[in-house]
Formats: sequence, C-alpha cells, structure tokens
Amino acid sequence: MGRYYNGDIEGKFWFAVQSSDDGEYFGMRESQNYIEYYSDDLETAKEGVQECLNTLGKYKEEIDKYFTKYSSYTDEKLAEALDISLDKLKEMLVWYARLELGNQIVDCIKEQGSCYYQAEL
Repeated sequence: MGRYYNGDIEGKFWFAVQSSDDGEYFGMRESQNYIEYYSDDLETAKEGVQECLNTLGKYKEEIDKYFTKYSSYTDEKLAEALDISLDKLKEMLVWYARLELGNQIVDCIKEQGSCYYQAEL
C-alpha cells in the first residue's frame, strides 16, 4: 500500500521516506479542501532541485548507479553499497525522493506553464 499523487504529474511517494507535503519544498501550495498543489513558479522549483543536488552531492550518482543495477533495496544493503551509516542513508533517501518529485514539477512547469497535483495522505 502506498500514497500516490496525480494531476499534471503522477507518481508514488516513497514508503516510509517521503512526506505527502514534499511538494511545498518546490513552491507548490496546498489547496483548501484537499491536499492539492499548484505552482507556476519555475525558479522556485529549480532552486529546490538545485538544493537537492547540492545536499546529495556525490551520493546522487552513487544512488543512481545502485538503482540502475537493482530495482529494489534494503536500507542495510544500500548503506553498505554507499559505505555510509543508516542514519546518513535515510537522510540521503529523503533528498533523493524529493529530487525525483522536484524534477517532475520542473518539467511540468516548463512544458505546461504550471503544475498541479493531488497528494494522497
């Protein structure tokens, strides 16, 4: 069971890693009746993506390589492959999952001029 988001962009939030309100990090605003997000602020979205990349540093490429080779992971195996502690891994996975969402938001705003999605709680 997972939590999904859909609208102009679609995906699934990372289980036990990613918060449903992660879109706020990229300038998305919650609607009043549901957790709906909307933004047309490309610069704020790009800044969020850049901060993700800066925070991930070398781990971005290392995590990419891992997921190119494997379609799933355990915290222990991924931490071992990256040679980092479990605490550091969990922090990096939050930023990695956030980056995935941010890239979708940036692409959507570039293509459509704005981005809207609903997030499951």
